[in-house]
Amino acid sequence: MSFPDLEFRTSPIRESDAEAILLALPPLDDAADALAEWPGLHDALEAVGFTGARSSYLRVAAPEATRLPLAVVGTGTSPGEQDVRTAVGAGVRSLTGFDTVAVAAPAFEGWRAVAEGATLGGYRFDSYKSTPPPARAATVVVHGETRPDGGELEAVRADAEAMALVKDLSTMPADRLGPADFADRTREYVAGLPVSVDVFDETDLEEGGFGGILGVGRGSSRPPRLVRVDYSPADAAAHVAVVGKGITFDTGGLSLKPPASMVGMKYDMCGAATALAVVRALARVGAPVRATAWLCLADNMPSGSATRPGDVLTMRNGSTVEVLNTDAEGRLVLADGLAAASAESPDLIVDVATLTGAISVALGNRHTGVMGDDTAVARFLADAAATGEDAWQLPLPEHMEEELDSPVADMQNAKIGDPAGGSLFAGLFLRRFVGRAADAEDAPRIPWVHLDIAGSGWHKGGGYGFTDKGATGATVRALIRFVAGTTR
Repeated sequence: MSFPDLEFRTSPIRESDAEAILLALPPLDDAADALAEWPGLHDALEAVGFTGARSSYLRVAAPEATRLPLAVVGTGTSPGEQDVRTAVGAGVRSLTGFDTVAVAAPAFEGWRAVAEGATLGGYRFDSYKSTPPPARAATVVVHGETRPDGGELEAVRADAEAMALVKDLSTMPADRLGPADFADRTREYVAGLPVSVDVFDETDLEEGGFGGILGVGRGSSRPPRLVRVDYSPADAAAHVAVVGKGITFDTGGLSLKPPASMVGMKYDMCGAATALAVVRALARVGAPVRATAWLCLADNMPSGSATRPGDVLTMRNGSTVEVLNTDAEGRLVLADGLAAASAESPDLIVDVATLTGAISVALGNRHTGVMGDDTAVARFLADAAATGEDAWQLPLPEHMEEELDSPVADMQNAKIGDPAGGSLFAGLFLRRFVGRAADAEDAPRIPWVHLDIAGSGWHKGGGYGFTDKGATGATVRALIRFVAGTTR
């Protein structure tokens, strides 16, 4: 996992022994006090047309103020935490070629947003290029007036590690990351932490009745896996299950995708990577909550042994599903994961998945679609807002329930020829696999939140803020906060 080491100092940034300096500044009219100790910098910025607009980035020469290479990035007017986090992330992402960079936001009170932006923007995938791209900072030194305590710094580092883990796994080519490879890497990533890992291979899945995961994976020469990652501290005040979709490559199966739609399908395991990263981060900081990740891993490939449209699968909870579209496979593996998670009677279940193309049509490419129980969803949305994550609640309309009915099975996995409400249909399908909070048939369902990151989980365009092209780590930081605060 490649992201910068983080240091903190209370000394003036102009005295830094770093190789370069990055300042996050508002528009010049608002930056007079912040620039008072930087002779000549105001005029230099004015001369090059620095506006202070959010994430606007410039290299500037100000020899009267410092002999070090200097870059500035705009925060916008009256910046809040997200403005500063985004600006610093954009600046560290853009300022390459220096091993150590000193960072400050002199017009902003507080250090955490600066530190978060720096560690997130400094991520770099260790690529397969023969000639590596220009290096980002290996160490970022945040300068501020007060020193944070060790626990706060560790929390920032844990978030950065979690984001880097998701991006590393998601960016890895599919030929290097099949279901068994993912399971092996899971053990490596949690080594030394108070976490247990159980791997269910194809034989275990057959014996356990995991028809959804097996049905999706049976067309591939690389058999599926279900991985359970459990962090269970003695002082846990609640138990949260996080179920992640882990399709290590998605061709669509026999309902084959067109070539252009298949590009980027190595990212279809972002949900499983997110579930793993969240539990790992909570264990890393010793959060007083039990968290169990269920990683539902399969290759969705076409072959003579692949599931056919019209086949009926028997799921982990005994329900039968007629598969009308083999490219609606994520909900099949998640259904088994949700049923398995429900059997442990957690206090809350979250699932996260690159689930539906329809979510991008509805919400674009930066908002995560959120469905589930209103109370739990409201709390997730509050944590998403606090961490700067874009998310939006969508309904689970009861009138669409009848659209799940199949003439030959308990339900069908897709609406053929009807694109309306595709994300809602998927959410309603998943809800049927969330168990009851007690044995009684009329007991309420276990509180549940569904996160569709098909639009937000990977980014096709140029970089913005602390986000590069490719995997984004969407919902990771919000989920860490959400799960850790379950008892709030």
